[in-house]
Amino acid sequence: MQILNSLLDIVGSLGLFLFGMKILSEGIQKAAGERLQKTLNFMTGTRFTAILTGFLVTAIIQSSSATTVMVVSFVNAGLLTLIQAIGVIFGANIGTTVTAWIVSLIGFQLKISHLALPAIGIGFFLYIYKKWGLEDWGETILGFGFLFLGLDFLTRSMPKVDPNTFTFLGSLAHGYLSLLIGVFAGTLITVIVHSSSASTAIFLTLAHQGYLRYELSAACILGANIGTTIDAILASFHTKANAKRAALVHTLFNVFGSVWAILLFQPFLHLVDTITPGPPEGKGITTHLAMLHTMFNILNTILFFPFMNQFARLVSWIIKDDPFQPPPTVYKLEYTTATLQDTPELNILRVEKEIRSMAGLVEDMFRHFETVLLNPDYEAVERLVSDLTQKEAYADQMREGIARFLVECARQRLNPKTERKIPLLLHIIDDLEEMTDECYGLGILLQRSVQKKMHFDKKEREQLIPYVSLVREFLHFVEQHYGKPFTREQMSMAQTLEDRIDELRDQLRKRARKRLKSGSSVKTELLFIDLVRKIEKLGDRAYSISEAMMEI
Repeated sequence: MQILNSLLDIVGSLGLFLFGMKILSEGIQKAAGERLQKTLNFMTGTRFTAILTGFLVTAIIQSSSATTVMVVSFVNAGLLTLIQAIGVIFGANIGTTVTAWIVSLIGFQLKISHLALPAIGIGFFLYIYKKWGLEDWGETILGFGFLFLGLDFLTRSMPKVDPNTFTFLGSLAHGYLSLLIGVFAGTLITVIVHSSSASTAIFLTLAHQGYLRYELSAACILGANIGTTIDAILASFHTKANAKRAALVHTLFNVFGSVWAILLFQPFLHLVDTITPGPPEGKGITTHLAMLHTMFNILNTILFFPFMNQFARLVSWIIKDDPFQPPPTVYKLEYTTATLQDTPELNILRVEKEIRSMAGLVEDMFRHFETVLLNPDYEAVERLVSDLTQKEAYADQMREGIARFLVECARQRLNPKTERKIPLLLHIIDDLEEMTDECYGLGILLQRSVQKKMHFDKKEREQLIPYVSLVREFLHFVEQHYGKPFTREQMSMAQTLEDRIDELRDQLRKRARKRLKSGSSVKTELLFIDLVRKIEKLGDRAYSISEAMMEI
């Protein structure tokens, strides 16, 4: 019965620790908000900035698994190149060591209960009193409190035993077979808890309590670096070749690193012990293990950094390019999440990339219409209608998929500013879908004009050219500026484009009425007016999107 109670105490303590990590991660993400998104955008620079970005994002959200899952999904969405992804993954492995230092320097060097309860109390009141505007930071502090409290319970729930009882573990601390056993155990536990930060905290606790010798603990931590790749591997299923390559990079990086660390195990431990003050025993063992975790990932990054291009070629050789496929007719956008910690704030970036693609689809449809408008022969019009039919149906699927993805994001714990952003994004995709309907309607009008031989003369088509060109310019303006900071000057430009479109619309309508009065075909002129009206609606939708972009 005592064994069962101890086991339940350990499981409960671990659960509280993991819950604290989750609350801490969500609180920091919401507090950081757009700054976290800007940090991710920063990675489009050099390889060094990609590594720095991976480090910062992982240090903030306290999970390399969440970062790498996010990287795999971003590569799949086309937001990151493979080289950028490699740099971010390198940095994420360094960033995940921050948790080990927090646990080592605070969790075991200070009286945790002196920190945990005050943190929970302060965090709770900041979270409850929302009028102060500090609820996100309150949630972060609350997460720290639960994390420390869980660690305190975990330390105290370990039964006190005579260290000699575990002398057999000391015998396992020598030889490569024993190291492999430790690596396997570390890998397995990390796969189970889906977090190297959590499993490392477990190993630090066991080492601090004397259950694990220094060398065996070190081997377990090396195994944790392998086990943490499981989430990226799972996230890469049913993705494009580049996303699978990013997941493979993470796996090979950690496996190759563990191989050299095991082969050079004693020199590596000697390096760690030389850098870290104090002997690797008693209270000092956790500091040495945290340093080992950090040095492993730093040295691994230094080792692989000069060979990033070769690394990319290697994984590209292992995982071949996707076979050529025609453009998809079915749209899919799946919400990918890490098991323990999610990145809802950063998933908004994926949505914005998809919305920009949808804006590009609208522009492409209108350009095709414009081309056929100038030369409306029967075959060209039929090809236009067929193309617009497929793309309009695909846009309907995009609207549904992106909306569903945004709803999933809204169910997560988001920054208030991000929560306010979601209805605006839904408004934008509604406008874009309506624009594809208008483009399809324009194609049908052209088809009707050809079938019923209601041809516009050359002069009428020439009058439409500046009007159509202006609308195309507005569509391109929206597509180019979406997802970027939208200034008042750009809003003023959008207003100018809208006013010019309305002005040309009125002129074209007046000319059509004059032609009617002079005896022109009623059906042809009414069709002309319908074309003018539908084209103008595209400008109205583009202006509506510009207003939403300004509000975002």
